[in-house]
Amino acid sequence: MEVTGLGWLGTRTDRAPELVEFYSVVLGLPLVHSEPSFWVFALPGGRHVEVFGSDYPGKEHFDGPVAGFEVNDLAAAVEELRVAGIELLGEPGPTWQHFRGPDRNVYELVSRKPS
Repeated sequence: MEVTGLGWLGTRTDRAPELVEFYSVVLGLPLVHSEPSFWVFALPGGRHVEVFGSDYPGKEHFDGPVAGFEVNDLAAAVEELRVAGIELLGEPGPTWQHFRGPDRNVYELVSRKPS
């Protein structure tokens, strides 16, 4: 597997409004999408930072920040995780796969193009 960069960062938090204000006001990141309990901020280079409120459905396995490692070939990288015995979390999305690292934290692989 070849990791080409940090491709995504997401955080599930019970202090989402405070984090949203920090990202937008203090860090100056542009808000590019929002819906109830979910906000997406743009980073230079086209990647995103996402904030999930504690009541946002479907991200219950997130416990704090989740870093996404960018790879060119998502399907091959996911297979490498399987072979290595790494715990995969849920089904892969079109451009991501969550997994639990040896430290028990949640991470993800992310690709710019769908598998």
